[in-house]
Amino acid sequence: MARTHRHEMLDWPFFEKRHRTLVTELEAWCDAHRATFAHADPIMSGPQGRASVDEQCRRLVRALGEGGWLRYGVGGAAYGGHGDTIDTRAVCLLRETLAERSGLADFALAMQGLGSGAISLAGTEAQKQRYLPRVASGEAIAAFALSEPEAGSDVAALSLVARDDGDAYVLDGEKTWISNGGIADFYVVFARTGEAPGARGISAFVVDADTPGFTVAERIDVIAPHPLARLRFEGARVPKSQRLGPAGEGFKLAMRTLDIFRTSVAAASLGFARHALDEALARASSRRMFGQTLGDFQLTQAKLAEMALTIDSAALLVYRAAWMRDQGKRVTREAALAKWHASEGAQRVIDATVQLWGGQGVCSGTPVEMLYREIRALRIYEGATEVQQLIVGRDLLKTYAAAQTAESTEKIGDAR
Repeated sequence: MARTHRHEMLDWPFFEKRHRTLVTELEAWCDAHRATFAHADPIMSGPQGRASVDEQCRRLVRALGEGGWLRYGVGGAAYGGHGDTIDTRAVCLLRETLAERSGLADFALAMQGLGSGAISLAGTEAQKQRYLPRVASGEAIAAFALSEPEAGSDVAALSLVARDDGDAYVLDGEKTWISNGGIADFYVVFARTGEAPGARGISAFVVDADTPGFTVAERIDVIAPHPLARLRFEGARVPKSQRLGPAGEGFKLAMRTLDIFRTSVAAASLGFARHALDEALARASSRRMFGQTLGDFQLTQAKLAEMALTIDSAALLVYRAAWMRDQGKRVTREAALAKWHASEGAQRVIDATVQLWGGQGVCSGTPVEMLYREIRALRIYEGATEVQQLIVGRDLLKTYAAAQTAESTEKIGDAR
């Protein structure tokens, strides 16, 4: 049902023919590559579990690259990308479709785009030629290294230092919660270069995984396993040719990158929610209780209706934000609204599905139990829900103040 409903969604004016074709082709590819999405023990932890997840992720990156799907997260056809700019609607549709089938497949695609997004936006010709074609083909794995032990939601508080030293910068400090940490071939790293206090003194660098002084200090296990690590920089010397964009402009670059991919996090949430609704409908239609099916109870019907409302409203927010960005519009507020509503809504939909499944819903390895673990991180990464609320609130106040100022100026002009 959910997949049929998504095809109806593609008739919305947000989409063009190429987007409808993209979804049809990706669904056919996924059906033909079911074995690629097969997972090992979903809750296996420790070195053995990490090795298994790492290999699954590498396999998925290669397969997605060979299928041509990673090209959509790379800007510039000359560098292996699908077009001259990143099609946000296409990236969102890819993530929604993959997330409906496999959380790790969605992760593999998303991190390639996020990890290389800053290069697409601000890289030099040499940087783009060196990294982007390998990302698009799946030959190289990318990572985005922004968070630190004391700088998660408060990005401007990061303390990793990049000291100017002649023809290079020397990096000292740590990053943590870095997706693809431990398996990435290169990391886009944000560090304090000190041109000004706070956010205005941060620069971005491409750091190859084999850079002397750079190490993976710790691998981190989470409830929905994927490659994650704490990184350490101890006198890591990075050539100035590896800096992305002007010195001191790194924070802006990080926010521009997140504006693209934050909307796609909402799309992934939507994919998880659609999968959950399918599982809820199947359960409600087949589970018999007190001489009737679970779906015959009005309470069940009301819950299913709430789930459908949540999914449709999330889809409208997601693809409004994606469409606006593809039109070249500013989408900071719209992307924040989409991520906030879609991730929180997906959590409610999945929780309701677990409830409908009863005891089986909390059995390890069942589809709904895996969805329950998959969705939780999306309410935190790339800006926790509380941060999205602050973004929306501040933007509303800023817009209101600007409108009041414009109105006052107009009245003064009329009075003259």
